[in-house]
Amino acid sequence: MDVDDRSKTSVFRGSVVMIQGTMVLKADKVTVREDGKGNQFATALGKPATFRQKRDGVDEYMDGQGLRMEYDSLRQIIELHDNAEVRRGGDWARGQFIEYNSETSTYRVIGDTRPKDASAAPGTGGRVRAVIQPRQQTPQ
Repeated sequence: MDVDDRSKTSVFRGSVVMIQGTMVLKADKVTVREDGKGNQFATALGKPATFRQKRDGVDEYMDGQGLRMEYDSLRQIIELHDNAEVRRGGDWARGQFIEYNSETSTYRVIGDTRPKDASAAPGTGGRVRAVIQPRQQTPQ
């Protein structure tokens, strides 16, 4: 672990496990920066880097992974980059980029934005894949 108090930056290497509230993040390398107000911003690298977070109000977890992860404690956002995937219950989604908002329990997935070849239009290089299970309706 390397710590720079002046820049408020810490770098963790090896089998890193970072815990923040109900979120557990695991990676090969995590760089954490803290701003003047105490908000933390982390970049995690792994093959893959993973996270797991208990969702508020339900007995359910959100799991995610990507080769690179960006965490913003101020906005409660986790960004998953490169071969990104999230799972919640029987649902899953996969793409090149996923942004998960733990405060609202929402996420958005973007496919590979690089063209397949030089003549292809931007945004046509990849596809989002997802499985969304039907929700049980509560009796009225």
